[in-house]
Amino acid sequence: MRDFVDGTAFNNEQGNRARKLFAAVVLAALDDAIADDKKYGNGPEQIARWARSRDGREVLSCAGIDPNERVVSGLMEFVGRGVRTSVALSREESERRNAAQQAEAA
Repeated sequence: MRDFVDGTAFNNEQGNRARKLFAAVVLAALDDAIADDKKYGNGPEQIARWARSRDGREVLSCAGIDPNERVVSGLMEFVGRGVRTSVALSREESERRNAAQQAEAA
């Protein structure tokens, strides 16, 4: 029984690592689309084309993201904002957004 539990925990750990790896691929695709948007002005269309493609849907699924149309529109909106993923995930950016939302609500 102990071997089964250890094996299950190991498999779960491996699955989490794989999900993180595929999530990093999604973040890289977003960064590429943002760069395309700044250079050519077609970033949201590029990320939508990728997310709707067979490979894109598979990568999104492996990252634990349901590849539906709502997700595609969210990715397009994110790329349209033009904030790189490393900046968007930083603490300063989240504090700035929260301050802006509070000022907007007041």
